[in-house]
Amino acid sequence: MDHGPAVVLGEDHAIKKKTKLGVILFFIYFIVYAAFVAIGVVNYELMGKIVLGDQNLAVVYGFGLIIFAILLGLYYNWQCTKYENLMNKEEK
Repeated sequence: MDHGPAVVLGEDHAIKKKTKLGVILFFIYFIVYAAFVAIGVVNYELMGKIVLGDQNLAVVYGFGLIIFAILLGLYYNWQCTKYENLMNKEEK
């Protein structure tokens, strides 16, 4: 039994803003991650330095990257929802 689509999808007027935001956030994360890789390649002894509790820089920076990625994803979702609500209002 086909009941039809649950939602009728229309044109997304916020796609340009969402794409631009996604690219900007990608490059922000890329720079932070590239710094992590550069430290590991250029000065790998620094990664073994204890920085927080009993954890070395590699572990702290690695977990920081994971948390940062999650925060960027949440920020992206929040901003995209805001853009969609502002720009995709139904025309009456």
